[in-house]
Amino acid sequence: MTGLTTHVLDTASGKPAEGLVITLFRIDGAKREEIRTVTTNSDGRIDGGPILAGETFVVGTYELVFHAGDYLRGRGVTLADPAFLDIIPIRFGIADVTAHYHVPLLLSPYGYSTYRGS
Repeated sequence: MTGLTTHVLDTASGKPAEGLVITLFRIDGAKREEIRTVTTNSDGRIDGGPILAGETFVVGTYELVFHAGDYLRGRGVTLADPAFLDIIPIRFGIADVTAHYHVPLLLSPYGYSTYRGS
């Protein structure tokens, strides 16, 4: 499998983060081009396969923007104003279009982590 996938887990609840909006951008110098906006399903994943695949899966710099504040507020979490974590951008590079890039997010109201998964 090649392409870009993600998975979001809400570590505060111990469950997948259902309903979290994610926007994918391609970065080219100072230019930031929106590629796609998706919403996580009941498993914290994206329906319909990879977020980026096929002819659009090219070498370059990308950014996944996780709309964490909206997700947390929607789950009834009371956040400060402004929220400590609201928008979480993760910028990364794709160097090998024959590989699978998985960028998961582990999320709570006051912290997050990510890594290149498999």
